[in-house]
Amino acid sequence: MLAIKTILVPTDFSETSEVALRYGKSLAQTFGAALHVIHVVQEPFAQPWAVEAYGFSLATLQAEWQRDAAARVEGLLSAEERTALGATLTTVLGHPFVEILRYAKDQSVDLIVLGTHGRGPLGHLVMGSVAERVVRKAPCPVLTVRHPQHEFVLPDPQG
Repeated sequence: MLAIKTILVPTDFSETSEVALRYGKSLAQTFGAALHVIHVVQEPFAQPWAVEAYGFSLATLQAEWQRDAAARVEGLLSAEERTALGATLTTVLGHPFVEILRYAKDQSVDLIVLGTHGRGPLGHLVMGSVAERVVRKAPCPVLTVRHPQHEFVLPDPQG
C-alpha cells in the first residue's frame, strides 16, 4: 500500500491549478494525508521589465504582491477544509520551480499534484515549464493534471 502522508499542491491561481487542488484535496482525504498548498510570488527584481521601473519602488510592489497572494491562498480552502485536511497554506518569494522543490524536500512531501498549462512547443520554448522542471527534479512522485481533461474527481456538491 502507498504511504502518502503529505501532499503538496503548488498554485498560480489558474483554472489548471484549481483542478490540481481538487485532485490534491481528494487524494489527501482518501489517504488521510496532510495537504500543503503553496504559491510562489516571483520577485519583481527578476522580471524583465524591472530595469525600466526607474523611480518605482519594487520593494513596495513586492510586499503588495506577497500580501495579495497570501490572501488568495487563504481563500482557496474553507476553515472546515483546513481542519479536516490538516492543511498548511504557504506563500513564498522566489523562482517557482526552485521554491516548490525546496518546500517539497524540507517538508518531506510524498506527492506533488501540479497543474500543467500545456502551452505547446512555442510557449514551452519561450517560457519554459515549471511543471516539467518539477517533474524532472522532484524528491517524490508528481501527478500533473491539465484542464480541461477527463477527471476522476467528482465535483464537491458543497463548493
